[in-house]
Amino acid sequence: MKQPSALSQRVAYTIDALLALVLVVAVGGNLAAQTWTFLVVIPMWLAWATVAASGIAIALRRHRPLIAYGLGLGSLVPALIAGNGLAPAALLATGCALYTVALEHPRARSLIAMGLGLVVVMIFEVLRLGPNTIASTAFAGGGVAGSWALGWMTRQRRANLAQLAETQADQAVSDERLRIAREMHDVVAHSMSLIAVKAAVGNHVAEQQPEEAREALRVIELTSRETLVELRRMLGVLRSGDGTPEAALGPAPKLADLRALAERAGQAGVRVELTGEAVDDLPEGVALSVFRITQEAVTNVVKHAGPSACRVTITEGPGEMSVEIVDDGRGEGSPPAVGGHGLIGMRERVAVYGGDFEAGPLPAGGFRVFARLPYAAKEVGTR
Repeated sequence: MKQPSALSQRVAYTIDALLALVLVVAVGGNLAAQTWTFLVVIPMWLAWATVAASGIAIALRRHRPLIAYGLGLGSLVPALIAGNGLAPAALLATGCALYTVALEHPRARSLIAMGLGLVVVMIFEVLRLGPNTIASTAFAGGGVAGSWALGWMTRQRRANLAQLAETQADQAVSDERLRIAREMHDVVAHSMSLIAVKAAVGNHVAEQQPEEAREALRVIELTSRETLVELRRMLGVLRSGDGTPEAALGPAPKLADLRALAERAGQAGVRVELTGEAVDDLPEGVALSVFRITQEAVTNVVKHAGPSACRVTITEGPGEMSVEIVDDGRGEGSPPAVGGHGLIGMRERVAVYGGDFEAGPLPAGGFRVFARLPYAAKEVGTR
């Protein structure tokens, strides 16, 4: 699994090339000046080959990690024998290459590579017995093991970040699907309930009262057109996904639209009384939630309570909005809806803002829905 680098590839390759150049110039300069005395004399061509292999290993490690690591181990053998400045240079190249191997290759393969490096270090340090053998072996072995550990931890961290990003993306998709499902349910359920009620009325009085039947058809036509506008707006959001003009086929409902909602409910036989003033500077999400909660509650009254009266009370408080919907219809007609999607959707909308939600039949008959949606004061007027 190839993990993306934290740096851009061009910058990373440039850093590697500069590091390789610095290593070759620094070590090669000391070789040329003959400032080092090797513990075990090796031919100069082998010393220069060791320096070149170390530089190439660093420059090549991001392109071909295993080949670069092989070059690093190859340079490490004569460097450990000769000692002095060659050993740290070769160990640096080997560690850089092993870091990349652990970062980009499976764990089993990178562990084999690390084990091979530790074997090489131990064999050639032991062959060159001396007073500092234990310390130099621990230093070289620690460099190899530490390089692998750093590469593996970086790999794990990137994998965890990638998994976290994927989880967050999945959660965002799930939240969006839930939001769209709520919107679709609120729009379709409300409109189809009105259409079903008026269609039943029209069918019942078509022969005896043709004028009332035509009025029912007019309500059905008007409700259908408004529903199409809402559906097109939501489908536009789905198609564009980024708020482009295609999504702006219709404005989202606001509290001011509650009066039109009450008129449509009245046409279905439910008299709706609105109490409270619409607030213009509410955050859009709060206003939409209050509208949808009221819409769903009134729809339930139309479907379950029969011809009745319904009172909608909207109250504005410091940093919060409350809405209460109470009807005087058949109280026993509403409880079956408690387990449906309507009340679940209302509860979910309130939960988004950490508010309170109550719904249930009243002792004297009828049904009550109450929702309180708190919001940050600083949100007011920002939309």
